Amino acid sequence: MKVGLTANPSKPAALELARHAVEHIGERAEIVLSDELAAIAPRLPSSPLAAMHPDVLVAIGGDGTFLYALHRCSAPLFPVNAGTVGVLAEVDAHRPVEYDRAIDRLLEGRYYLEDRMKLGAQLATEPLSDAINEYVLHAGEVGKMGLFELAFDDQVVGRIQADGVIVSTPTGSTGYSLSALGPIVDPGIDALVLTTLAPFRVEARALVVDPLRTVRLTAARGGSGAVVIADGQESRPLPPGASVTVYRSPRRATFVRLGSRFFDRLRGKRILPWTEEPSEEHRPADLPAPP
Repeated sequence: MKVGLTANPSKPAALELARHAVEHIGERAEIVLSDELAAIAPRLPSSPLAAMHPDVLVAIGGDGTFLYALHRCSAPLFPVNAGTVGVLAEVDAHRPVEYDRAIDRLLEGRYYLEDRMKLGAQLATEPLSDAINEYVLHAGEVGKMGLFELAFDDQVVGRIQADGVIVSTPTGSTGYSLSALGPIVDPGIDALVLTTLAPFRVEARALVVDPLRTVRLTAARGGSGAVVIADGQESRPLPPGASVTVYRSPRRATFVRLGSRFFDRLRGKRILPWTEEPSEEHRPADLPAPP
């Protein structure tokens, strides 16, 4: 088994956890480090994420680290939380015993893969990088609202004045979209979630639409244009009158899972609207380990 390992180099805790992972894996698997981690184990090979081809990529950090890795490497991602929120994480590295057991299960092949929807987008005929969480179309000038035209399947449905518009996946519904009062959508569903940022009309509502639709957003003429941002990782300017078209990508994001449940992870982050712990009699038993 070939294990890729990356971590947020700006987090000392993440680097220490990466060193521990190298020691714990030992000779049980081939390890390749991302370039950011080359110094923690000079004897091991290192590579840019985009040039890695591991069986599994272990990423240690927060949700930003996981998205960064997914944008550059298509291998199944095993996300380890060394940050503060880590909604996408499967393991909390602040629990050392749990962390070691998770690595053991990974090496033993006792895990399953979860595929999640990605978004694709085009500026005119130029494709953008896929997004796992969302594309944000934001007004091009700080402190000023933009005017955006919205079309579904090339049929214009209206305009909205706001700081921006978010088109997210169900995975991204617990990210930036949630901070703009968007709905939480189960990631087992494929859908496009549209949420406005600081709309002028307070009655503006979020929309959840069929994933087979295309969404075209246009920065209305006469303004300062807009900027298109993919997962907070990459941004492109959008001139006045230009459009970006967003759709379900044919590619998927793949996560390594050990049996954690989506709603349990959210409750632990105090994201769900009900925050009280369930009683023991109603608490579900742990999922059995996959064979």
